[in-house]
Amino acid sequence: MLHSFGREDQLDRDAIKRLVASLSRLLDPATALAATAPAELAFVSSRPVGGTLVLDGLWRRLSIDTVMTRLLDGRKVDPRVERVLFALVANRALEPGSKLAAARWVGRRAHIDRLPETSDDACYRAMDWLIEIAGELEREVFWQVATLLDSEVDLLFFDYPANRRSDFALAA
Repeated sequence: MLHSFGREDQLDRDAIKRLVASLSRLLDPATALAATAPAELAFVSSRPVGGTLVLDGLWRRLSIDTVMTRLLDGRKVDPRVERVLFALVANRALEPGSKLAAARWVGRRAHIDRLPETSDDACYRAMDWLIEIAGELEREVFWQVATLLDSEVDLLFFDYPANRRSDFALAA
């Protein structure tokens, strides 16, 4: 179907911009950008941020990041380990998979603040470190949740399978 917008010297350019913007919402981001952006711009990538942003807010509200950072002090551990562990938890909550899949998920499908990418080796090393500090972390998270909910908390779940190399998840 063709449509005539009239003579070029009499066009309502603002109306056409609104129409293009409205139609662009129906396209995927790469196609919309290609249709509306100057030729110098190229679509590179797009990652959803909503789920990880909400989970990161909860992670910080429970002070898990602070506790892990404190437990990291004085150890020969990569300082990004807290972010890697957060990525494993977020992956388990949003798009469950193996650590190898989680490493790919961080680099390609999700935005994790201060962790643009990771590897499966980094995930395994982070889990090894988590096992070392599990007792103290469990106690501190338990009391944070009990205080936050201002109620009786009887149980927190930490996901540790027999091989002790799985993701860490908590629930109250």
